[in-house]
Amino acid sequence: MIYVIARAKLKEGMLEKYIEICKANIPNVLAEEGCIMYQLATDCGGTETDPDCATFVECWESQAHLDAHLATPHMARFREQVTPLRISTKLQILQSV
Repeated sequence: MIYVIARAKLKEGMLEKYIEICKANIPNVLAEEGCIMYQLATDCGGTETDPDCATFVECWESQAHLDAHLATPHMARFREQVTPLRISTKLQILQSV
C-alpha cells in the first residue's frame, strides 16, 4: 500500500475556501479505483500547529493507482482551483513494508 501525506500551507484567511473546494472534490477521489482512504484534516494541536494549514491523509492500493489519481481531470481542476490559495505544499509518499 501507498500512503500520502499532503500538507498545504495556505494564504491567511483562505482555509475555509480551501476546505470548500476540497470537500467538493473528495467524492470524485473516493470513487477512483485503488483509493482506500482520502481524508482532509486540519491542525488541532501538537508541536507544529498552524491555523493556515490543511493536510490530506491518503491510502492507495499501489503507486500505479496514485499515479492514475494524479492524472485525472478532476485533480487537474482541483489544482487549478487551489493553487491561488496556497503558499506551498509538502508531499510525503510512503509505502508499507
